Amino acid sequence: MSDSKILVEMKGVKQHFTVKKSRGQKATLYAVDGVDLTIEQGETFGLVGESGCGKSTLGKTLLRLYPLTAGQILFDGQDISTLKGKELTQFRCKAQMIFQDPSSCLNPRRKIRDILLEPYRIHKLYSPEEREKKVLELCDMVGLSHIYLDRYPHEMSGGQKQRVGIARALALHPKLIVCDEPVSALDVSIQAQVINLLQDLQEKLDLTYLFISHNLSVVEHCCRRIGVMYLGHIVELAPAGEIYRSALHPYTQALLSAVPTIGEASREKVTLTGDLPSPVSPPSGCPFHTRCPYADETCRSQRPALSEVSPGHWAACHRVRGHS
Repeated sequence: MSDSKILVEMKGVKQHFTVKKSRGQKATLYAVDGVDLTIEQGETFGLVGESGCGKSTLGKTLLRLYPLTAGQILFDGQDISTLKGKELTQFRCKAQMIFQDPSSCLNPRRKIRDILLEPYRIHKLYSPEEREKKVLELCDMVGLSHIYLDRYPHEMSGGQKQRVGIARALALHPKLIVCDEPVSALDVSIQAQVINLLQDLQEKLDLTYLFISHNLSVVEHCCRRIGVMYLGHIVELAPAGEIYRSALHPYTQALLSAVPTIGEASREKVTLTGDLPSPVSPPSGCPFHTRCPYADETCRSQRPALSEVSPGHWAACHRVRGHS
């Protein structure tokens, strides 16, 4: 067990939405369905999985952009699950988000200077002169030339806009930043620059990241621990190196076997059949059994608990537990 301080602790977190079906009927969408997770202060925790598995919803739930359906979230020892009003506003100074598409999260009608000044205005921080100084410091911190302050988002490249998004997230000196696919909308040549910038900022400012991605190569490069998510559940959790060396869950093995490799021994292919089930009507038993090549009757009828198979390595799989 690590001696590091726990910054975030999620206990049985559920995020369900009511959706409309045909003929006016309503149904429940189980986006996140019982997640237990801890993130240590100063670490980068990676969250991976297919599109639609609940990664981004979990990140937004952590930031209280959605009210919890059930469960509890502790942030730096404080229960933030039911915060409202002024207390919720104060919490959001401590936790911020970098969004996937920088073009869609920046107001196209506002200049970059106004976008970066906005957090200080909302929270009524500093004098006008101090705010201007802070904005210049933010630009220097993320490597953005001051000439862009008088431009609009459409006059900038994708990488420059993402630097603005990072600067805005840093404005209020947060402890935690949720990075929601922060490089997936960028050119490959720019992705490494942004990842290196995030790592440099983490070291300088003692930041903690929840890094959400579907790119396993990116996650391997920058994350200390990785959680693999499937249909609203964490199915495997381990240090990054251990996930890549000895993945236990068949879903994780399938994700890794799909990653192209050059100059390395190729992994044994794990082929999945079918599509990701709908979170409106998830399967009984193990949520992965409809696509798992090893599923048996136990998998179809009983949901496996996330269990510690070896120190620090957790998996939710009947097959793994049966052979441990």
